[in-house]
Amino acid sequence: MKEALRYINNAKKILKSVPIEDNTYTDVKPVRGAFGTAYLAILEAIDEALIKKGLSEKELPKSVDAYRKALQKYLAVYDGRLSREFDSLYRILHIAGYYRKLLDRVDIVKDAMKATKGFIEKIK
Repeated sequence: MKEALRYINNAKKILKSVPIEDNTYTDVKPVRGAFGTAYLAILEAIDEALIKKGLSEKELPKSVDAYRKALQKYLAVYDGRLSREFDSLYRILHIAGYYRKLLDRVDIVKDAMKATKGFIEKIK
């Protein structure tokens, strides 16, 4: 999970450079980039876990739906919580944070980064 942790640390580093005013990041562009980087950290972690399970680089998922299926088939066989957590982080990081630019409150962003790191730790 070395590469995935590198991504999440990069996301946190990006956030440190963003000005904050009244518990809100004042520049949405780097915050958006940090969310995108955090989402990529999750995908990297899943890829690494799937490779450990025996999948080749060519067999790795190419879409969010394929990631969901791979999680269910290879990593969340006995527990659907991992799949639900992935779906939640997908909506927070990729949709709300990156795509829609809806999240700019410092506490919410930090919670999202913490949840991302927690997800990565779970699939080690």
